[in-house]
Amino acid sequence: MPEEGSQAKEKMIKIAIVGSPNVGKSVLFNALTKRYVTVSNYPGTTVEVSRGTAKIDSLKCEVIDTPGMYSLLPVTEEERVARRILIDERPNLVIHVVDAKNLERMLTLTLQLIEAGLSLILVLNIMDEAQREGVTIDARVLERELSIPVIKAVSTKAKGIDALKQGIKDYAERL
Repeated sequence: MPEEGSQAKEKMIKIAIVGSPNVGKSVLFNALTKRYVTVSNYPGTTVEVSRGTAKIDSLKCEVIDTPGMYSLLPVTEEERVARRILIDERPNLVIHVVDAKNLERMLTLTLQLIEAGLSLILVLNIMDEAQREGVTIDARVLERELSIPVIKAVSTKAKGIDALKQGIKDYAERL
């Protein structure tokens, strides 16, 4: 019979994926949970909340795919649902997914999430299209300025997923 405490207890953290419609939240959710969620190119289509689990090494995560939101000050029902998850459920970690082509416009929500005291990882998604359009982003400078981890990704091609998983593990180790 194993001694008490000899088996390592699995950590469990709750992660919410947030961002505007059509930035790749559901694709990231699928990559983390290996669960299929319908992904659509029409704004506001993720009106239901999807939940799944992810295992990253010994770390177990509950992952929540929230409806699209532009602000913590909700205008639509989708934004109210997403805000309620952030405020009422208080996930351990929030992954804010943004379209790298429109970073400047999307940083307002990032700043609101930081000001709300939420632990945050910023994912600069759709980097391939941003680069094709001549957009260059220095993720390290952005990390320093915001004091949060910043990860470049092309979630439809699974680029940046390993870095995101490492960021999640790094966060969990600090808990």
